Amino acid sequence: MSTAIDLHAYQEPILFLATAGVVVPVFHRLRISPVLGFLAAGALLGPYGLGRLIPSYPWVDWLTFTNPEGTSRIAEFGVVFLLFTIGIELSWQRLRILRRQVFGFGTLQVLLCALALGLPAFKVVDSIAAAALIGLALALSSTAIVLPVLAEQKRLHSVAGRASFSALLFQDLAVAPILFAIAALDMRQPEVTMLSFAAALFQAALALAIIVGLGRLMLRPFFQMVSATKSPELFMAACLLVVIVTSLIAAVSGLSMALGAFIAGILLSETEYRRAVDTTIQPFKGLLLGVFFVSVGMSLDLVRFLEAPVTILAVATFLIATKSVIIFWLARPFGLNAAEAAETSLLLGPGGEFALVILGASMAAGLIPLEVGQSLLLVTTITMVAIPFFARLAPRLSRQMERRRRSGAEAAEPPPPEEPGRVIVAGYGRVGQLVGDMLQRHRVPYLAIDMDPVRVAEERKAGKPVFFGDGAHAGFLRACGIEQARALVITLDTPSAIEAVVTAARQERPDLTIVSRARDAKHAAQLYELGVDDAVPETIEASLQLSEAVLSDIGVPMGLVIASIHERRDEFRTILRKSNRKPEGIEFRARRTVGK
Repeated sequence: MSTAIDLHAYQEPILFLATAGVVVPVFHRLRISPVLGFLAAGALLGPYGLGRLIPSYPWVDWLTFTNPEGTSRIAEFGVVFLLFTIGIELSWQRLRILRRQVFGFGTLQVLLCALALGLPAFKVVDSIAAAALIGLALALSSTAIVLPVLAEQKRLHSVAGRASFSALLFQDLAVAPILFAIAALDMRQPEVTMLSFAAALFQAALALAIIVGLGRLMLRPFFQMVSATKSPELFMAACLLVVIVTSLIAAVSGLSMALGAFIAGILLSETEYRRAVDTTIQPFKGLLLGVFFVSVGMSLDLVRFLEAPVTILAVATFLIATKSVIIFWLARPFGLNAAEAAETSLLLGPGGEFALVILGASMAAGLIPLEVGQSLLLVTTITMVAIPFFARLAPRLSRQMERRRRSGAEAAEPPPPEEPGRVIVAGYGRVGQLVGDMLQRHRVPYLAIDMDPVRVAEERKAGKPVFFGDGAHAGFLRACGIEQARALVITLDTPSAIEAVVTAARQERPDLTIVSRARDAKHAAQLYELGVDDAVPETIEASLQLSEAVLSDIGVPMGLVIASIHERRDEFRTILRKSNRKPEGIEFRARRTVGK
């Protein structure tokens, strides 16, 4: 006997999976963040989009999300899983390193932005409590959008990425006391007192202590027990259990679910299971974040926007501009240059998901008028939609500002006066830095040149004698003192750039000792023809180092190994200087050396 199936119960999950199946590939092909696609899908398929047509066309109900509250409950787990995976990438030690930015930059950012946004709000609501809540809500930024976009761009560990993450982390910590304040001021609950408020704070602190204490005691043994079963399904269930339980403990105590999951992630980051847990959680995080972005899009009431588009856009612009200016100037004392501060301000300028939570709770408590609150919800959502555009604009603006700044005094600073016996290092990447360190160890003065202005600035801050310029220009080589130089070391990784520097240097100093990096044996032979004294092919050197390692590891006396390696290197050098033969034979003999 067949059981009747309620297809309507499966309508929203199927609709979301279909949306994800269309949005992600299409936007990936267009090189646009899928976040925008999910937001647009939520606005189109939500109650304020196609949902308005249901009374006239009932069949449209199958193409719309009709349960915003149910969707928002599931969507909250998107932020929960996001903060959990971020916690896994951190550790207590790394968090201590970031404490100045988290509790310094983050605290000042929230307070100053809340003050700047709360003052004009007071003229509208005529209430200090309502103005303060509006200012605090709008001062928050979007963790759920900013961090995935930064991770997608691989900029999460950049200077601007770390500053943004630090501010967002403090904002997440600040949500709990703000919600406590709303509960204390709730007009429907006059019995709430300062004593109960303090008790709620104590309860939250106790919950954090329990999560940390039990996590340190139980997480490692728990995952050891689960891993011993060698069951991927059980391991996945254990990961989900840890995330959900810790987030619910935090929620019951009045904290945000995301904060509980974040702490659980930090605790797991100190165990040997961090990578396996992160890999297991990623698919759930991606899907649930998609649900979150859809739920944000569902709250976008385009009809309300069309009723007063100029006013809403003006408020949204004022919100982004005010926060961006404050964050830009606030970031400078915390070690960010102008380009990094500009990128951070664009990322944190728009509103965030917790603003929606705080505004909604404030309206429910009767602290903010419904008309004002609904308009601010729309303003916040519009600014959140703009975040992916700002995230794409910010790196370009940062690079442009960096180039302008480096073209000024610091990057164009002339090399110091000639110093007899100095070695010039052309290229100061990883190879050039190692060469410079070795020269410094042997107390040989050197001067490095590089065409990357950002690298030049960073190394000069570290006290290194690095200058911006092109070694292929004879005039610049003269300014670097090539007439008095002891040697020239070329560590560039582009063959054409290497050859240009060799040619320019040899024309200026026929007697100068030139040692150059080479791509392979063929390139080394070409460099010998141009006049270098020594060319070091990367492929041959790798073979010789492998030979040295294996011979010493199997017990051949180190003296004999070093002597044979030097002898073999001399043989290669002689061959390369005398002929321009193809590299294959040379590299084959190098591989045979390893086997001897």
